[in-house]
Amino acid sequence: MSAGHTGPRALLEVYDEALPAVYGYVFRRCVDRRVAEDVTSEVFLAAMDGVRRDTSVVPTTPWLIGIARHKLADHWRRVQRTPEPVSELPEAADDDWDAHLDRMLAHATLARLTPVNRAALTLRYVDDLTVADCADVPGRTVGATEALLTRAKREFRNTYPQTASAEGGHA
Repeated sequence: MSAGHTGPRALLEVYDEALPAVYGYVFRRCVDRRVAEDVTSEVFLAAMDGVRRDTSVVPTTPWLIGIARHKLADHWRRVQRTPEPVSELPEAADDDWDAHLDRMLAHATLARLTPVNRAALTLRYVDDLTVADCADVPGRTVGATEALLTRAKREFRNTYPQTASAEGGHA
C-alpha cells in the first residue's frame, strides 16, 4: 500500500497482506478454527466501519491487530456469559511432533478452563501483556487481575493431564 492512503480504499489495499497476519494472530489465541474465522471477519467489519467514520485513518496490519485484540476480548466476554462446548482442537502447522503434541495439549487444557481464566492466561502469556494491560481489557484492578492469574494458573495445572507431566520422571 502506498504511504498516506486513507479511508475504505486504503483498507482494501492492505487487506491481502493483512488477512493472514490477523487470522494467524486470532487463531493462535483461540482453540477453534471456526471462532478464529468469525473473529477475523469481525475485525475487518469493524475496521471498515472505522475507516468510513474517520477517513483520515491509515489502515495498517498493526492497526488491524489492535482491533483483533479488542474483538478477541469481546469474544471471551461473550463466552464467559454463554459458554460453548469445544468441538475440535485447532489445526497446527507442520512442526516438530513433540512441540505439536505439547501445543495441542496446552490448547485442549485451555479449552477446559473457565472462560475468564482462559482469557486471563491468553492475554498474559500468549499476547504477552503486562498484568496492568491484562487488567485494562476487562476493566479490573491490577490486584484483582493478579489474583485472577494465580487462580487461572492453578486451574491450568490442575486441569493439565497428569500423565503428560509424569512421563518424564517415572518409567
